Amino acid sequence: MRFLHDAAPPHDLTYDDVFMVPRLSAIASRYDVDLSTDDGTGATLPLVVANMTAIAGKRMAETTARRGALTVIPQDIPLSVVADVVGWVKQRHHVFDTAIALDPTQTVAEAISLMPKRAHRAAVVVEDGKPVGVVTEQDCAEVDRFAQVGQVMNRQVVTVAHDADPRAVFEALDRAKESLAVAVSPTGDLVGVLTRLGALRATLYAPAVDDNGGLRIAAAVGVNGDVAERAARLLEMGVDTLVVDTAHGHQDRMLEALKAVRGLDPDVPIAAGNVVDGAGTDALIDAGADIVKVGVGPGATCTTRMMTGVGRPQFSAVLECATAARARGKHVWADGGVRHPRDVALALAAGASSVMVGSWFAGTHESPGDLMHDSDGRAFKVSFGMASARAVANRTSAESAFDRARKGLYEEGISSSRMYLDSARPGVEDLIDQICSGLRSSCTYAGASSLAELHERALVGVQSAAGFHEGKPLSQSW
Repeated sequence: MRFLHDAAPPHDLTYDDVFMVPRLSAIASRYDVDLSTDDGTGATLPLVVANMTAIAGKRMAETTARRGALTVIPQDIPLSVVADVVGWVKQRHHVFDTAIALDPTQTVAEAISLMPKRAHRAAVVVEDGKPVGVVTEQDCAEVDRFAQVGQVMNRQVVTVAHDADPRAVFEALDRAKESLAVAVSPTGDLVGVLTRLGALRATLYAPAVDDNGGLRIAAAVGVNGDVAERAARLLEMGVDTLVVDTAHGHQDRMLEALKAVRGLDPDVPIAAGNVVDGAGTDALIDAGADIVKVGVGPGATCTTRMMTGVGRPQFSAVLECATAARARGKHVWADGGVRHPRDVALALAAGASSVMVGSWFAGTHESPGDLMHDSDGRAFKVSFGMASARAVANRTSAESAFDRARKGLYEEGISSSRMYLDSARPGVEDLIDQICSGLRSSCTYAGASSLAELHERALVGVQSAAGFHEGKPLSQSW
């Protein structure tokens, strides 16, 4: 990457401050662009779901890995729960989504409470392991909530084989004028479901899978307690990337924790952070990091900069840290601050191997937590920062009331933030489509067929606030 006028400005830059200039391109189609990362994680998309308890759960991990991205399970989740999540995700199908399965005698109320957990908003009614019908939200409209789903389900089910070609599934749904296909095993047992959109996506994305064919998943450890013991347990579970995580990564406790994890000699990448400059990057690499997480304060629910004055504009932070890491054959993840597909492209142009996404993915069907509605009927989920009072209370639940109360005085981050679902893009796959569409186009404008070429060829300019405003579309005429 180089700047348009061959010199970086004397001040630091956010994503809004910069733009890319089109270059001579021989890329005929955006589909010719390879979006896989080279940081050893095995991801086929440069996207990582941040290790936040309001965002990263098993549904998110399954869905993102099927499309090629990576989800990091938070460090404050009990190991027994993490083991269940990792084992569950590893067994998910590469093409078919895990269905919400209901017994015919379960109530419409139960179906309504479960269906928002999946973007396809439907459930499969199963008897003795075999699908007998499908129930949707429309089927449950204006129906007694205590009625049984067996009474309202649609028995006209489009069933396909567990190894059916996605295009064939799409064509079967198109012929039947249905939106959901149910996959079954050779013995007729339920395997999963696939929508028309899901069938299209299965031809566009490559799942992130390990050597045994299981979907990939990452997990985080903190810097307190027996870090090596927890990391060892995670490795035994089959975690594909370890993330050593704390808000201030350039400190002795982090370096000690990172050295302890490296001492296990894991055969998976170790990511660590967060830092914002070359010195911090070098320190983490010296301690054993393969990937350095970059970002202090750019997140939507983070108040660090307003509370402490500490942090750095994210584009400049990523650029400096990536330069330092690349000089040593290592990588960085740009953690936080992305609000538009352009921001992802700019972070990768600056040298990041992947971009961590937090709050942007919080307002989706796949994030943990219940779907709620405000007084205007708009759907939302509650998100919160990992340094907020709410997150601190979760992490310190085993401590005394006095110690918990004292730690609660010093929170940084928003404890409750409404993340509204975009009615046009309510699922994380919808957002991945949007991001990858923009990113692929960015690469074609730069004449890059891969992310490495994007970084090499990117020509970046600095713009005024008016310049950024000029590039924003208008929802109505002026």
